[in-house]
Amino acid sequence: MGRSEIKNLTVGDPLKLIIGFAVPMLFGQLFQQFYSMVDTMIVGRCLGVSSLAAVGATSSILFMINGFCIGSCAGFSIPIAQRLGAGDLKSMRKFVANAGWLTAFIAVVSTALTSFLCMDILEIMNTPADIIGESYNYLFIIFLGLPVTYLYNILSSIIRSFGDSRVPVYFLVLSSVINIILDYFSILILGMGVNGPALATVISQAVSGILCFIYMRKKYDILRMTADERRPEKRMMKMLIRMGIPMGLQYSVTAIGSLILQTAINSLGLVAVAAVSTGEKINVFFATPFEALGGTMATYAGQNVGAARFDRVRQGLKYSVLIGWGYSLIAFVFIFIFGGHLSLLFMSASETETLGLATQYLTIVVAFYCLLTLVNVVRFTIQGMGFSGFAILAGVCEMIARSSVGFILVPIFGFFPVCFASPAAWLAADLFLIPAFIHCIRKLERHAPVKT
Repeated sequence: MGRSEIKNLTVGDPLKLIIGFAVPMLFGQLFQQFYSMVDTMIVGRCLGVSSLAAVGATSSILFMINGFCIGSCAGFSIPIAQRLGAGDLKSMRKFVANAGWLTAFIAVVSTALTSFLCMDILEIMNTPADIIGESYNYLFIIFLGLPVTYLYNILSSIIRSFGDSRVPVYFLVLSSVINIILDYFSILILGMGVNGPALATVISQAVSGILCFIYMRKKYDILRMTADERRPEKRMMKMLIRMGIPMGLQYSVTAIGSLILQTAINSLGLVAVAAVSTGEKINVFFATPFEALGGTMATYAGQNVGAARFDRVRQGLKYSVLIGWGYSLIAFVFIFIFGGHLSLLFMSASETETLGLATQYLTIVVAFYCLLTLVNVVRFTIQGMGFSGFAILAGVCEMIARSSVGFILVPIFGFFPVCFASPAAWLAADLFLIPAFIHCIRKLERHAPVKT
């Protein structure tokens, strides 16, 4: 596959390009969240509320670890997109190779650390004693599978940096189907309990990662490297670290606030844990369009900054925000009407208290999706422009807001403040990100070479 077959986002109507790029990403993320929801649904329906709470108690931990993986891999792909936009193919190939070496190292270290500290983390979070055993089993298996999580995320990020958001979706759909089949088989046939869905998740991610690798080997002639291009290079490693690690840490720093909040929720008991777990699974599914818009803007901004098309970056940001706000209104109306029915997918109607809390949590969170639109679109645009350090600061804003709710409000007022933790975090991040974008785009424009 030559350069002519790689999608160029620096020319053409920005709105059409953004929609065309975001829609395949959206379907991929919807399938990813779908099989995550199926995990939870099967656990809740087949194993009961206790097992549902056990899996739910791990969600903030997984968000922190997987978020670092997703963020850092997305960051590693930004220099690739920028070199592609600038037409520097040799440097682009070197960045691909160095991103591979760096990702492999991080995957090994992450797997070793998280597996060793798994139980300690659950105990620090005050996980209820009646579910901590199942939580540990589920989490430990997921941690052992981190290398395949890194494999899929780095390869799919590189493919997307080439302007191809469709192929990773196809592989993800296939792995989602495999995951669902293995869920039922492991629980209903093998009787593996929560271990089954955890193992199914690892296997399905391995399938999607291997398929991405095979596809890249066969289809991208542009990635055929010389021995020199495959060699690790200190300068490029530093640049990748400067781009990727802040994006990964942004997720992790944000997740620290979620961990603190989860600790406060754990103190409220099993019903509260199950309710938030249920509401959050539905919320994450409905929030996937914002992730798709954000991922689109990272690649779109990366290529256009490489081509010094800063006017197109501004246009793309505007269109993405408007799309996100339109969807926010539709999502709220839907959840307001049908939110209670969606919660029934995860538990029986007899669990009235848990159902009520889950519906309350979901409705309030979705009402503030307009704030989440700005968080994802503006943050990823800034990262695509090459200013990944700002991602950490935005994450700190979110962490402080969520931690404040967990430390101060939940012990006093109970469950109700939990519903406003995410909206408060999004608002805090927006108040930082909007001025940050203005600063970054103006800085790039001031230092851009004068066209003659």
